[in-house]
Amino acid sequence: MTDEVVRLAFRIGYLGDSFHGSQIQPDVKTVQGELISAFRQLNWLDSNQEGHNLVLSSRTDAGVNVRLNGGIVTIKRSLWEALTPRKMVRALDDHLSDEIAFLDVNEVDSDWNPRIAEYRVYRYRLEGIDSWKYPGDVFQEWLDLFVGTYDARNFARMEEGKNPIRKIYSCKPWLVGNRVVGFEIIGEAFLWNQVRRTAMALFKLSTGELTTQDISNAISSPLEPVDFGVAPPDWLVLWGVSWEKFQLPVEENNNFSFTEVPNDKAMERTMRNRWEHGARLEMKSMLYHEWSYLGRLPIVKHKN
Repeated sequence: MTDEVVRLAFRIGYLGDSFHGSQIQPDVKTVQGELISAFRQLNWLDSNQEGHNLVLSSRTDAGVNVRLNGGIVTIKRSLWEALTPRKMVRALDDHLSDEIAFLDVNEVDSDWNPRIAEYRVYRYRLEGIDSWKYPGDVFQEWLDLFVGTYDARNFARMEEGKNPIRKIYSCKPWLVGNRVVGFEIIGEAFLWNQVRRTAMALFKLSTGELTTQDISNAISSPLEPVDFGVAPPDWLVLWGVSWEKFQLPVEENNNFSFTEVPNDKAMERTMRNRWEHGARLEMKSMLYHEWSYLGRLPIVKHKN
């Protein structure tokens, strides 16, 4: 008689520059690959089995940071009952590198699919792109261009068989303190590179390389291909994924700050590179502090 199995939903965060993307690939370090390896080291998955049943909700490219993503894995029920969510999180934390935060885990129905989410939230730090200048109040007008249900193929790297119709619920400035550092976009699901291509379009609006009419035409005439370019991955954060069963937590940690780009038109490249290095470290620090409250575990009082 085979042991009954149980389907578990988990949530994770990770630093994008430590991995060659989220999806498992041969001979390179990926988030999915590291998770499978940790589960197998703990004997929670069969090491002799060629396939695996650990799946992530949202795919991310190399360099893209993740505050909160999700996934599912199936293990034996007897093992799950012997563990607790606290024990599982702590055991995985001991087996995973510091660049992955395994935040929580819960039992779900056998048909629960992590890829069917209510919405996904991305944030992009536009000031990380050299020569970006905040344009003022017109910025919200630019962001409004990307809201709605439309064929987004001109803002994506299309994959065969993918439906290009995407529903974007909102797009607004990303404020840190009282300063606009980029934008936040919320949608049901996104095409490959969609947020990074949206970011590059916004950047080119700020430099005058594009007009709002160019953006409107790209959306209204999707069969007339245009390529506005792709923004760098390292300023992008998958801020969170929300499911009906697992809502995004209310944000509690708003105390972080980002250093403003020095206001010097003639800033030498070496100085700019140093600012960028510090800015990337700020984003990593922000993520670790976010994970510290997103991944809270119940406190167990030991008996004397």
